[in-house]
Amino acid sequence: MNYYILFGPPGAGKGTQAKLIVEKCNYLHISTGDLLRAEIKNGTQLGKTAAEIINRGDLVPDEIVQGMIRNKIVENQDAKGFLFDGFPRTIAQAQVLDGMLAQFGGKVDAVLSITLDDNLVFERIRHRAEIEGRKDDADPATIRNRIENYHSKTEPLVNYYKGKGNYCEIDGDRPIEEVFNSLIQFIK
Repeated sequence: MNYYILFGPPGAGKGTQAKLIVEKCNYLHISTGDLLRAEIKNGTQLGKTAAEIINRGDLVPDEIVQGMIRNKIVENQDAKGFLFDGFPRTIAQAQVLDGMLAQFGGKVDAVLSITLDDNLVFERIRHRAEIEGRKDDADPATIRNRIENYHSKTEPLVNYYKGKGNYCEIDGDRPIEEVFNSLIQFIK
């Protein structure tokens, strides 16, 4: 079983690249954003709580996200591999993921980090809001808060995974195909 993390700031193209990787490698894509949006769309209590948090630009609490991730792994033990997108976002989540994967006899094979300048992140998120109609992407203050949260809470994972020797960095300011080819080289 292979476990990969697709990492990078919001708007870096993780969702686009995840689709391409899943097609090529036949991995199960676990996107916390997709899982949460499904809960919101279905109007569940979890979805209502998550919507309030997301609309402020804040991160959904760990215990909610970790439960969803564990359920997906348990439900899909026959998968060839997993591609995590949007999880982990903090060192505490990374440590929980390490423990969770160890229970399944695995570990994170590689962290595939797509890097992108903050100005491009902002532009891409605004563009995505227009195309996809995502309300969580439309407000400039929310976008700035998401970028700040990424730097303060998520970016420390870079050193965490560098310390484990499984961190790979890819420049995200290139055409989609070039970024994808770089990602696939790390997966192989």
